[in-house]
Amino acid sequence: PQPVDFHTEDAILRPNAISTCDCRDGYVEALWAMYPDIPNKADYVMYWWNHAAELARRHEIRRFGLITTNSLRMTFNRRVVASHLDADDQFAIDFAIPDHPWVDSSDGADVRISMTVGASPAERTNSILSVLIPDQSGTHATRGDGFKSHFGEIRSDLTIGPNLDSAFSLTSNELLSYAGVKLHGSGFILKPEESVNLAVDANADVANVIREYRNGRDITKSPRHVKVIDFFGLSSEEARTKFPSLLQRIVDRVKPDRDQNRDRSISENWWLFGRTRPEMRESIQGLSRYIATVETSKHRFFVFLDASVLPDNKLIVFGLDDAFHLGILSSYAHSVWALAMGGRLGVGNDPTYQNLRCFDMFPFPEHTTSNNERIRILAEQLDAHRKRQQELHPKLTMTGMYNVLEKLREGEPLSDKEQTIHEQGLVSVLKQIHDDLDAAVCEAYGWPVDIADEDILQRLVDLNHQRAAEEAQGHIRWLRPEFQNPDGQTQKQIDLPTDKPTVTKPAVPVTKQQWPSKLPDQMQLLKATLEQQPSPLTAKEVSDLFKGGRGRAAKVEELLETLTAIGQARQTEDGRFAT
Repeated sequence: PQPVDFHTEDAILRPNAISTCDCRDGYVEALWAMYPDIPNKADYVMYWWNHAAELARRHEIRRFGLITTNSLRMTFNRRVVASHLDADDQFAIDFAIPDHPWVDSSDGADVRISMTVGASPAERTNSILSVLIPDQSGTHATRGDGFKSHFGEIRSDLTIGPNLDSAFSLTSNELLSYAGVKLHGSGFILKPEESVNLAVDANADVANVIREYRNGRDITKSPRHVKVIDFFGLSSEEARTKFPSLLQRIVDRVKPDRDQNRDRSISENWWLFGRTRPEMRESIQGLSRYIATVETSKHRFFVFLDASVLPDNKLIVFGLDDAFHLGILSSYAHSVWALAMGGRLGVGNDPTYQNLRCFDMFPFPEHTTSNNERIRILAEQLDAHRKRQQELHPKLTMTGMYNVLEKLREGEPLSDKEQTIHEQGLVSVLKQIHDDLDAAVCEAYGWPVDIADEDILQRLVDLNHQRAAEEAQGHIRWLRPEFQNPDGQTQKQIDLPTDKPTVTKPAVPVTKQQWPSKLPDQMQLLKATLEQQPSPLTAKEVSDLFKGGRGRAAKVEELLETLTAIGQARQTEDGRFAT
């Protein structure tokens, strides 16, 4: 075959252009229209990856190789890769380096990349996955001590081993995990002295409006003890009548920037947070505390926050107050799962917790095992120990404690600074609590204590499939039944296919609705439409519910993904949408 010109310089120089570009010169829409099966949030380079894979599958080229950012393993990009790997023609990734630093001192580039080689069905060989061996003593550009090679089928997340992409979202875990609020305006934040001065002329309800506020840094480092003005549930007129001094601050410090925002819902509702997260609020309402973790963090740890604290969007919130759940989430088993199912972000390559995959698909052990109380006690000890030591030593951080804990596990010597952290945080005691907790969680699952990481993943995937099959037959192991299933109803029994559980597809109404011309009306209609459906739908199926819907699927999918991002909808692993 003749060589094919992929214009790869565009893909390398601007790999994320499509997902981040604000311009609308027709090119973006044309590309989306040409490739309706590629998620709109996929990086620009994935269009070239998709094009090259199609040519290889048609035997027009034998192999191709592309350099992408390491976000290729993230959800929307991975779907592009998976669509080709799951095809019937035996297309495969022949070689991959999933994660490698790329530093260009002349241009200032400092990113992490993935390298993939795709092969046509006739050219398949024994695939090689090369993983960089970390060498902390090297420079950032050359960090690594060679590669370790693994052989076997390379999956869409650029791993070899358990098929994580075969896992399902579990009904038992739904309605419990959300991102926190997104302010869209630093003027909402109050320093401690500001909150006192502004509250002087406010009425008795001020405690419901001036809220304690935490973001990722407050959890990983030291709390700033800031508060935030939260007018959720109030109109601008009500806010002006009840809290004039607070509203004036928002008028002065938030409204000018919000007036320029092109998102009408953000500009028109300038006194409210850009993302108020009503579902998140509902999930923690009535609880005295809830569980939270930092979305992107070097170490994966979970903490209890008081219900009075309003979480930032960089925190992932879980509407659970039982220390049993904190113990399971804090275990090594869940850490292994979260690291494999989530992504990585930034030059630091820090793990990212993606709740749709890391939590919604995670199968908890039986809630009736004999050692549940043991897990509960250890989790309470874990949370209390860290908070107590940080209260005694205000400069002690969670990141510092877990950095030292990691060194203790590796048997590495501690520096003078780390020795101080070790003493202040009683990190050896922290390690013992974690070790005991990990052993108790393994016992709850019925696993050996010394189980390998790959075995943990395989057993969790198998358990996920088992739970999904149970749920398809109407048996749901709710994590918080009084909230998730208050009426005591269970899912109706449905037929279970041999490959995976699905739900029956609803019939399309005979009378189709008119598609609105204004964006806010479109969003509102889509949300209402999803609420009326008995089961999840694809973007095309939703588009077909409206008059003139043909060819509008790409636009509908973009809006559905936006609803998902703001917590107004959810997306199943097979790409369908529901409330």
